[in-house]
Amino acid sequence: MFQGSMVAIVTPFKDGEVDFDTLGKLIEFQIKNGTDAIVPCGTTGESPTLSHQEHDRVVQYVVEKVAGRAWVIAGAGSNSTAEALQLTTHAQKVGADGALVITPYYNKPTQRGMIEHFRKIAEETGFPLVLYNVPGRTGVKLEPETIAELAAIENIVAVKEACGSVDQVNRILNLCDITVLSGDDMLTLPMMSVGGKGVISVAANIVPKEVNQLVHAALEGKWDQAREIHFQLYSLFEMMFLETNPIPVKSSLAMMGKVREEFRLPLCGLSPGHRVELEELLERYRLL
Repeated sequence: MFQGSMVAIVTPFKDGEVDFDTLGKLIEFQIKNGTDAIVPCGTTGESPTLSHQEHDRVVQYVVEKVAGRAWVIAGAGSNSTAEALQLTTHAQKVGADGALVITPYYNKPTQRGMIEHFRKIAEETGFPLVLYNVPGRTGVKLEPETIAELAAIENIVAVKEACGSVDQVNRILNLCDITVLSGDDMLTLPMMSVGGKGVISVAANIVPKEVNQLVHAALEGKWDQAREIHFQLYSLFEMMFLETNPIPVKSSLAMMGKVREEFRLPLCGLSPGHRVELEELLERYRLL
């Protein structure tokens, strides 16, 4: 159902509040450059420090601003099944196209517990769900066999794979035909080479056109072109994880004049040495 170049969009702040005017400009920048889906309120959108009210407002604003020009896949996960269900229901109510639902973090459920978690959300909403598998953030991993079992539920339509493993994708697609989306910019091309259908990208915040070109070249089987773009962007992909995401990408956007460099604690600005490295790289890419 969902494929292509999708941006895990940042949440801009101004004096401690969500800066909706700037968010609107970021959305227009994405759509102008061909992004297929906007994904608000994910990790890159600093969802852990958004209040429930802010979360709901951001999702509704993005849906209204996008106005059908791209898919909106709303971040809607939680380590509480009831809370994840509430966030997913809200995304559905305001007109999003789907929900990105992370594996429950901190409480470390078993594989069976995660199956029941996602099954409940899927069955109670009937809404298209994208599983989000990122064990480095959550402490739990959806195993390929678990994903295959969940893929049998009609409205679980995709998985965002951020395990850092192409073998994980091989194993998933050997078991079922769920849509796999890369959650690691550096692995987008390798994952697509074995059957992935796109990326939910951090780097697309700053180079949306180029990420879109990479993904669509791969979707069209133009592997030489895709590989060339991949290597052109590789240093940028690496730099976006110089420190904890979304610190480098938000700092990049600030250097580009697109957002204020404002985070919510416990996230903070780049260290001075990394700032110099990032600025030099952005200049090399002619983004400043």
